[in-house]
Amino acid sequence: MDHKSVGSRVRDLAKFLATVKGDLSNITGPPHLLAPSSVVEVGHCWAQRPSVFAAPSLESDPEKRILLVLRWFLIALRSQLYIGSPGSKNSSIKKPLNAFLGELFMASWTDAEKKCTTTLVSEQVSHHPPITAMHVSDAGHGIRTTGYARVEMSFNGTVNIRQVGHAVLHIDRFEEEYLMPLLDAQVRGILRGSMYPEVLGTYSIIGSSGYQAEIRFTGEGMIRGKRNSFEARIFHRDDPSNQTLYEVKGCWSEGGWKVRNPRMGETVEMYDIDAPENQPVPMVIDPIAEQDPWESRRAWEGVFRGMREGDMQMVLNEKTRVEQAQRRMRAEEKERGIVWEPLFFKSVSPEEHEVFHRLAEGIPGLKLHSERTKGVWKPDLAKIESPQRPFRQGVTPLGYTS
Repeated sequence: MDHKSVGSRVRDLAKFLATVKGDLSNITGPPHLLAPSSVVEVGHCWAQRPSVFAAPSLESDPEKRILLVLRWFLIALRSQLYIGSPGSKNSSIKKPLNAFLGELFMASWTDAEKKCTTTLVSEQVSHHPPITAMHVSDAGHGIRTTGYARVEMSFNGTVNIRQVGHAVLHIDRFEEEYLMPLLDAQVRGILRGSMYPEVLGTYSIIGSSGYQAEIRFTGEGMIRGKRNSFEARIFHRDDPSNQTLYEVKGCWSEGGWKVRNPRMGETVEMYDIDAPENQPVPMVIDPIAEQDPWESRRAWEGVFRGMREGDMQMVLNEKTRVEQAQRRMRAEEKERGIVWEPLFFKSVSPEEHEVFHRLAEGIPGLKLHSERTKGVWKPDLAKIESPQRPFRQGVTPLGYTS
């Protein structure tokens, strides 16, 4: 059992971070600071409320439609950034496991009452640098999103997390796309032993209809400011008056936010994060024994069991077993000339990503940075819609068998 005090854990973490130079993204932290999930699971935040994801596909008014896209984006933030934590002020986040090359996560969520089902397929398409690609879809409502991110982390008193990549939301009914931002964040509160994420800066959701949402994140300061606060506005890019159509203000991790229509002077919605009707629906995954060896929960089963039982030595041993096997596989691939190919995503040249270039035109600072993400990652929809098990013949995460 692990009986370390909060104080000793903080000292362990501070000592660990002080020894690390450069990018932290592929560095493994102390076992007691790990979350019971892998990086490939992070995309669940966009899929776990099927009716929220499907809502834009049912709205015929484009200015209300982008408001629903913004709503989906904001609702996902707490579970996206408060990893291993409920998101309350006194809870502390944890670090997800670094995904190994080829690691997969496949899940679905169904809201029976509202007749919506979302599916998630995510894959670690690169380990050095770490790049995760994911695809969320609701085939019945004709809405899907695809994204990929390279995560870069550094430490200068706080942990700085930068995501290089982007996501695109597509709605079949309106032949409409939205360019979604990937947020940079800081991990604060390390020396207090209660770590929490903070997003700072301004980001945009850019719709092909001409509507745009601008979100400005602010945080907790020495003098004033509330943790995880934001203000957002929706406008049309071609409107010479730059009129605000909707404004949203509040906190994305606690309490909630207010949506106003300033033209009418009325409140459109008061969103309560913790209201029972706003909670995620249950996630559905195959039983561990029926999962493919490349699926995350099966591959890390020993690690997660150790976490549940409070056995940090088991966590360390099981984690080391997988990581050492992966190093042996990379050496064997180099020796045998094996070229690793992702299963469900493919890298294309930046010139092939017409949607990004069209939506990002005229927006300062928006670039693909494809040279840092091994190209632009797109889903192989035929394989995602009809996955064939076993996923890889003659090889598991623990090594080549033939």
